[in-house]
Amino acid sequence: MKLRTLVGATFGAVGAAAVTNRALGRRAGELGPPLRGRSDTYRWRGFDVAYTEAGDPDDPDLVLLHGINAAATSHEWREVFEELAEDYHVIAPDLPGFGLSDRPPLTYSASLYTTFVRDFVTDMSEDAVVVASSLTGAYAADAARDLDISRLVLICPTADTVPGRRVWLRSLVRAPVVGQAIYNAIGSERSIRYFHDDHGYYDVSNLDDETVEYEWQTAHQPGARFAPASFVSGHLDPDIDLSEALGDLDVPVTLVWGRESDMPPLSDGRALATVADVELVSIGESALLPHVEHPTEFLRVVRGEATEHPEITESDE
Repeated sequence: MKLRTLVGATFGAVGAAAVTNRALGRRAGELGPPLRGRSDTYRWRGFDVAYTEAGDPDDPDLVLLHGINAAATSHEWREVFEELAEDYHVIAPDLPGFGLSDRPPLTYSASLYTTFVRDFVTDMSEDAVVVASSLTGAYAADAARDLDISRLVLICPTADTVPGRRVWLRSLVRAPVVGQAIYNAIGSERSIRYFHDDHGYYDVSNLDDETVEYEWQTAHQPGARFAPASFVSGHLDPDIDLSEALGDLDVPVTLVWGRESDMPPLSDGRALATVADVELVSIGESALLPHVEHPTEFLRVVRGEATEHPEITESDE
């Protein structure tokens, strides 16, 4: 009798999770454009990769590559996209598995994203400034060895987000009903606000409701859990020495760090800049997203004006 009760309760819980999953999917609806600009699609290895571009095509190219998290999209660049388009031809993709790009049930990997960055920048730009955030900064650093670019700007780059690789966790999150329920919890509004408060923002009052809603919505699109399943299980961390990869490049590299960031901390940025012999700029009162919290200061860095504003420059010399 107890076993029958346990089995019944289990089936009931699974059934309830399935109903909740479907309800959340219906509530999310169709995802809107992440940025204001011209929307198009880049066909890559069976993926339709969505991207937004703005600015005069005759201006220098600038490619924006968003970071990796459960609700990642090119919407990350919303505070600087239009301003950058005043000086550059700006192109911002949603990485495969995220945003408006295709999200097939692949086992996503760091090598897939490094190859995507290399191919996208090669095919869609010429002698571009490449700006990449967080973990995607490591993909850009790795790919840059094979690219003709004019400059690399990396925001709090890291190649190490999760210690070890947990195949069981990736499999669990990829599972049809239970995995979807786990991912729905990771991508809940409460979790989105928690992670931004914990390490995304220095001042979480800079996080507006519209952003939370968009991130929640993108986290509940069909197939949204597959790429993050590889991320949370450590399978998107590349096997590279970031300082070595940056030190081998023959293009200018600028690291941009939120001075109050702790994932990764500014001390990591200082060490990386010293070993790789590259420029480091820190922006005060910001954490992992200095380009969101202080877009004006970030725009100065991209435009090469940071040295004129020593209050935002961190020097190790």
